[in-house]
Amino acid sequence: MAVTAQMVKELRQRTGAGMLDCKKALEKNDGDIEKSIDFLREKGMASAAKKAGRIAAEGLCNVVLEGNQAVIYELNSETDFVSKNKQFLDLIDKVGSVLLASKATNTEEALAVSADGMTVETLLINATATIGEKLSLRRVSRIVKEDAQDFGAYKHMGGRIAVLAVLENQDEEVSKDMAMHIAAQNPKYLNRSQVDQETLEHEKHILTQQALLEGKPANIVEKMVVGRLNKYLKDICLVDQPFVKDPDQTVAQYLKSNKNNVLSFVRLEVGEGIEKKEEDFAAEVAAQIRK
Repeated sequence: MAVTAQMVKELRQRTGAGMLDCKKALEKNDGDIEKSIDFLREKGMASAAKKAGRIAAEGLCNVVLEGNQAVIYELNSETDFVSKNKQFLDLIDKVGSVLLASKATNTEEALAVSADGMTVETLLINATATIGEKLSLRRVSRIVKEDAQDFGAYKHMGGRIAVLAVLENQDEEVSKDMAMHIAAQNPKYLNRSQVDQETLEHEKHILTQQALLEGKPANIVEKMVVGRLNKYLKDICLVDQPFVKDPDQTVAQYLKSNKNNVLSFVRLEVGEGIEKKEEDFAAEVAAQIRK
């Protein structure tokens, strides 16, 4: 029986297994969905499906470098406890090595990379079944620098925060300082030219409403908004921030004194952007009783 894309899609939805594994299972079982599900379960590839609805908001971020290439990524687990065990730590290192050796530039490409005869996606599904928690890879970025440039890499608390910066000139101390500053101060942009107009208008509106609620006259409100918007930009733009090791100078001043510049940076913090599920213990107990 010919295996169709729709059959593969249905099996994937029902098991959570990888696309290629679903296709192979269907081919081995003449297109029979139920037999294919059993096949995947026997292989340990479908046991992760029950965990698909869980939220993986813990884990670690990692950055790996080799020559002029670097990969920064986040591997999530459901609990902080699992992210500290050897299996998880070995897995995040393995994923890093595989991605660095590949040409993957984003998460979608990373999941399709081959590792030991299987895709990274399948590797994670199998690890989910073994470890017992949903694991997910996200926010994968590949950064390539030129020979004269430098990488600044830093991991805080073993990977709760990971930073990768590219500097114009090679200088180990300055590169490390910048990576640590970015980890500590969490800038959103490199400089003001990168702040989009929508963000500026949104913040300006909020600041205007705040000033009006304070009962200030209209002519004063405008001046207040300009001043407060300027302070906001200093907070979110890397080069305008007070340098964390010497707050008497800005990052821009520190870089100028060292004849260097930050060209770009990526900062990851575990769980950013993931809406964590609020657990209602009483409701959970009641639901169990009703079963």
